[in-house]
Amino acid sequence: MTGACRKGFMGSTGAHTLKVLLSFAVGCLLGDVFLHLLPEVWERTEDSPVHPCMEKGLWVLAGLLIFVFLEKAFALPPTETSELDTLSDTNKYKVNGFMPSHNNNHKGLVVCDKNVLVRNRHIANHETDVISVKPGPIHVSGYLNLMANSFDNFTHGLAVGGSFLVSFPHGVLTTFAILLHEIPHEVGDFAILLKSGFSRWEAAKAQLCTATAGIFGALVAIILSGSSGTVAARTSWILPFTAGGFLHIALVTVLPDLLKEENPKESMLQLLSLLGGISVMATLSFLVE
Repeated sequence: MTGACRKGFMGSTGAHTLKVLLSFAVGCLLGDVFLHLLPEVWERTEDSPVHPCMEKGLWVLAGLLIFVFLEKAFALPPTETSELDTLSDTNKYKVNGFMPSHNNNHKGLVVCDKNVLVRNRHIANHETDVISVKPGPIHVSGYLNLMANSFDNFTHGLAVGGSFLVSFPHGVLTTFAILLHEIPHEVGDFAILLKSGFSRWEAAKAQLCTATAGIFGALVAIILSGSSGTVAARTSWILPFTAGGFLHIALVTVLPDLLKEENPKESMLQLLSLLGGISVMATLSFLVE
């Protein structure tokens, strides 16, 4: 067995857990959009001069359609995806993060650092031959999720910076509320990044990078503190645009894969996880707002 892999067999529990986390992520995203972002958008419609509801709705559609366009534009070519994702039936396998092996006709998994292409050369002797080792492609949906989170964190930074300008206690309360709101959201985002091809370490680093957008948002709020109306006018499109992006990620990128589940028990578990994500966001929205 190649040294590229960390030996240690595991069943399909990891894949099932990831699907449950992805279902939770869909619930969190939908809850965030319909119970947090959009209600906040509608509250600000009074500041818009002409057809405020239509304007906000157009920004939601713009966010969704731009994310669709970006995913289409930066998707891997069919020849490359077929080479990496669809392997022939001659005992070849390619699994994200895992190398398949055979043990008494039962499929086991060996945890790997990279995506690998393997061929079972002698099933009787349980030998596995590594054809090639190459980094797996990261799906564009992962980057779209990071972009949407950056916009979301920027708005949170604006809120935190503005609340501290009002008073220190108000700023602390707002920061605490946003942290409570973001914890389940970040757990779901982590699962989405893993699904997109990120390793655990890469996903953690990427989420830390998106957090810097919140710092930038707070700085913008402080710098433009003398003209709060200007800040609101110039950033009013961010929330509905982010809502459209989250809708695309939840309903177009993640949910279709979950709908392919054929096991009724797993489907019910994933549905409960999705409802759990919505419930968590609803509870937090009720408590902190």
